[in-house]
Amino acid sequence: MTTFLGMPALPAFGSGNLFAGESFPKAAHRELGNAQLRANLGHATHTIRDKRQAVVSELPDWEQLRDAGSAIKESVMARLPDLLEEFEKNFTARGGVIHWARDAREANEIVAGLVRETGETEVVKVKSMATQEIGLNEYLEEQGIQAFETDLAELIVQLDHDKPSHILVPAIHKNRTEIRDIFLREMPGADPALTNDPPVLAMAAREHLRRKFLTAKVAVSGANFALADSGTLAVVESEGNGRMCLTLPETLITVMGIEKLLPTWQDLEVFMQLLPRSSTGERMNPYTSLWTGVTEGDGPQNVHLVLLDNGRTAALADEMGRSALHCIRCSACMNVCPVYERTGGHAYGSTYPGPIGAILSPLLTGIQAEENNSLPYASSLCGACYDACPVKINIPDILVHLRSVDVDSKRGTRKVPSQMDVGMKAASWALSSGKHLGLLEKGLPLGRLAAGRDKKIKKLPGIAGGWTQSRDIPAPPAQSFRDWWAKEHKSAAPSRDDKETQQ
Repeated sequence: MTTFLGMPALPAFGSGNLFAGESFPKAAHRELGNAQLRANLGHATHTIRDKRQAVVSELPDWEQLRDAGSAIKESVMARLPDLLEEFEKNFTARGGVIHWARDAREANEIVAGLVRETGETEVVKVKSMATQEIGLNEYLEEQGIQAFETDLAELIVQLDHDKPSHILVPAIHKNRTEIRDIFLREMPGADPALTNDPPVLAMAAREHLRRKFLTAKVAVSGANFALADSGTLAVVESEGNGRMCLTLPETLITVMGIEKLLPTWQDLEVFMQLLPRSSTGERMNPYTSLWTGVTEGDGPQNVHLVLLDNGRTAALADEMGRSALHCIRCSACMNVCPVYERTGGHAYGSTYPGPIGAILSPLLTGIQAEENNSLPYASSLCGACYDACPVKINIPDILVHLRSVDVDSKRGTRKVPSQMDVGMKAASWALSSGKHLGLLEKGLPLGRLAAGRDKKIKKLPGIAGGWTQSRDIPAPPAQSFRDWWAKEHKSAAPSRDDKETQQ
């Protein structure tokens, strides 16, 4: 007889909005045709990264701060179970209620149940990647509960029935004229004379949201950090909408990934320097809200926290990939990525776009899930993301690791070898000895013949066609370097008579 101890068998992969509906190459090819998208992204990402570079350069110890942030996160991952228990003890001791969710379905059911207990049918929301990940808004709508986004960019996306395309700036793919048109079309009571002037648009959104802030009884938030030693939660934001949601309603429900823990208050000091500089290019965050349980007569009196796994333990089990869980959602990697800048966030399919999404989504879902196996290839491996990451996540190395996992997962599943299998086998043979390589180099004249008069190979067959889809290949040289070297050194070698004379 055996007793079930409640421990899920690893890997327990995630669900929700973590899956690409189509492969990245196909989605990216479509998005590249959107000239307005590229213009919007180019302007926005250049502006953000220039601001970031200016404020980062002010700190002489920036690299030491990155090292500290990375070390703290490594420590958290190494003792995550103990820290979670410590946090739960301190959070509940101060009047909060903890709920554990294995996946998106459980998290959604918990939140919907808590809202129903209040008798309310509307909630206001603080911007949250975790609730986007589990598809909470859509689930609540199915349950007859309407969720109102209060972050300006999230509001724009919600009104336009669109999806976010950036971790920090969800509406980065929209320009202000498009936003004005959305407000006029979708926002109740919008002034018909509304202009595309940013302050005017902001005031229109403020007037629309103020009524919701003052009447809402329930709020849903995410959390940037959770402090194990005190049971404290933290939300950082730039507009003040989060502060309104976190203080005015009677019930506050927070959904947070289990990796967001920090051991102590002292650790928070490091991240309060890293996060604003890396995300918005500011020296400090405009609004930092911290709450520890329930305070009688002040703020929400019904405080809940849903601790979300949804594939995080599976990512933690990957020794090479687990550092993706160090991510503090600053989006610095996206703002320097040449691939993201041209394709936008929707091409990645998942809630998490850009370089971090290319590793985090496959780790949370498993590399074989739907089209997520294409995401690790959505990179040139230039390394700019690693240089920008405030907690030093080595995204290029993890991308290469996941590519190998993808290749290994397909071994033995095909009856007929793929073009890549044949190509790699041929390369292995050619590079296994100098004689093999020399024999292969005898075919260089054929390559020159294929190049034609302009000495460019413009189209290759099969899988090799990916190279010539966007570039030409120069004609190969008339002789290989190895042949040239052999001939030059043979002609320069001293004769026997010369050797005798030298002696």
